[in-house]
Amino acid sequence: MVNNPTARVPVCLCLDTSSSMQGKPIDELNDGVRIFYEAIRDDEIAMYSAEVCITTFGGIHKLIEDFSNIVPQSTIPKLSANGGIPMGEAVNMALDCLEKRKNEYKNAGIDYYQPWLVLMTDGEPNGNEFKFNKAVTRTCSLVNQKKLTVFPIGIGKDADMSTLARFSPKRSPLKLKGTNFKNFFIWLSQSVSQTSQSMPGEDVKFDFEGVKGWAEL
Repeated sequence: MVNNPTARVPVCLCLDTSSSMQGKPIDELNDGVRIFYEAIRDDEIAMYSAEVCITTFGGIHKLIEDFSNIVPQSTIPKLSANGGIPMGEAVNMALDCLEKRKNEYKNAGIDYYQPWLVLMTDGEPNGNEFKFNKAVTRTCSLVNQKKLTVFPIGIGKDADMSTLARFSPKRSPLKLKGTNFKNFFIWLSQSVSQTSQSMPGEDVKFDFEGVKGWAEL
């Protein structure tokens, strides 16, 4: 880590891989994640700044990828869909990974930008209620302290937007146009690139005009 002194942009992708995502949705999600990785690799500054963590919730919650730079030799994760929607458990895992990584930055004397949590789901959570409420409380506390930026994204007509809204006290959740993961991840990679070229602590303006390319507004 110390060999790369560049200020980091930590991004947590917390992704629904439940059985309702089988078929075209999971294929499109995998394609979007691949495009995200490739776009970061193609940006010399973002490649050394962006660090990505992926947790999923489909039957069980999993840490698919712990925080690391997206370097050319990085393996792009392949996601599969099955099971229920333990969303709270996966969000708690993402926040735990984020807290651990922030401590590692501090111990190494490395600057970092306000972390991002991208939460994507196509349904209603059915995991442990206590863990879900804990995840909501933790996320909102970090957002209100300006220690986390959350992008809650609903997928498809059955996405529980009111549940997603509970994780985001500052910004309304958005719904993906169909399964347009590709345009979302292109927008996300461009936002990472823009942030990596600013100064840590600087107020970065996101391209909300570009949101129209992938979200129902």
